[in-house]
Amino acid sequence: MKLCKTVLVWLVFALLLSACAMFKSEEDVVTMSPLAKVKNQFMPKLMWSTSVGEGVGEFYSHLRPAFQNGVLFAADRHGIVKAVDVSNGNEKWTVDLSGYTGFFSSRLPALLSGGLVLSGNRIYIGSEKGVVFGLNTDDGSVVWQARVASEVLSRPVISDGMVLIHTSNGQLQALNASDGEVKWTVNLNMPSFSIRSECTPAIAFGAAIIGSDNGRVSAVLLQQGQLLWQQRISPSNGVTSIDHLNDVDATPVIVEDNVYALGYNGKLVALDLRSGQVIWKRELGSVNDFIVDEGRIYLVDQNDRLLALSTEGGVTMWVQGDLLHRKLTPAVMFKGYLVTGDSKGYLHWLHASDGHFVSQHLVDASGFLSAPLVAEDKLVIQSRSGKIYTFTR
Repeated sequence: MKLCKTVLVWLVFALLLSACAMFKSEEDVVTMSPLAKVKNQFMPKLMWSTSVGEGVGEFYSHLRPAFQNGVLFAADRHGIVKAVDVSNGNEKWTVDLSGYTGFFSSRLPALLSGGLVLSGNRIYIGSEKGVVFGLNTDDGSVVWQARVASEVLSRPVISDGMVLIHTSNGQLQALNASDGEVKWTVNLNMPSFSIRSECTPAIAFGAAIIGSDNGRVSAVLLQQGQLLWQQRISPSNGVTSIDHLNDVDATPVIVEDNVYALGYNGKLVALDLRSGQVIWKRELGSVNDFIVDEGRIYLVDQNDRLLALSTEGGVTMWVQGDLLHRKLTPAVMFKGYLVTGDSKGYLHWLHASDGHFVSQHLVDASGFLSAPLVAEDKLVIQSRSGKIYTFTR
């Protein structure tokens, strides 16, 4: 009996060791890469910085600044919207939308999450409470507010006098840009399990091209809200819940007659704009927006590799894999360099020709979530804490 108990104890101990090894192995797989050692070829010059409220904190709110006519507009999750002179950061005006949310007077947070977008003399921004605001660019006054089908996690898109809103319950809604009235709604379907993010539509030839959480890319006629075609690019495969995530959250990119689209756990595809038929595809997944420039596709994949691929067949041109699992922002192209931020607050500059590092510097320890913004000859980025930084090269 004593021997049996001893054997049993050792068996349990062995199982525990095996489980620990398994968890350690899994942890190792997702461990953030240490900071790459970079010999800086230059150090970007910080022009100015300013704060916009409390930022987004640890919430998944992609509040990216917007720029127009020398003025930079930014917001925080609580409801602060601020306009500053892009040349020096001097404040032009500030408003607080928390008192407007929910159509009653309160000071509850507005939970801004979708935007900002500019068109003419209007700023458009949405919230997790399913409210969309149209503001005046001159003073930030609320021109209108409108209730939509659900949370607004993606950027609004303005076209043909309409504000297109992709809500978190899978609806694409068109609002009248002048007063916020809902003109039409298209149901893009919603799976039971998805990533907390939504695709921003792209516009071409009177149609909205949009990805959805069911792995499809759809074309919707703007004036009538009529579905033109759908193409599945991200199948639901595997046995775990994560394997079944097939969201298409990256904004499609339209170049001439081609649509480039990217799914999580799915594929990078080139589609025919008119028919939606697949031209080519390759296994590659991400939720990050990507760049198409001069015959190349630049993207950050779901493991935080940066890649350059040819628009002809998706052939890999180069891969930069030294930033794995650092939770990179989407990259932007700035003066021949790809620039991306990470969750630890570093900005990484890579040469677009071959992906080698040219500069790296710590900016804000709260980290970055949203992509940098190019405003004329300046690079602007907003940290999670709400700090806005403006650099020149």
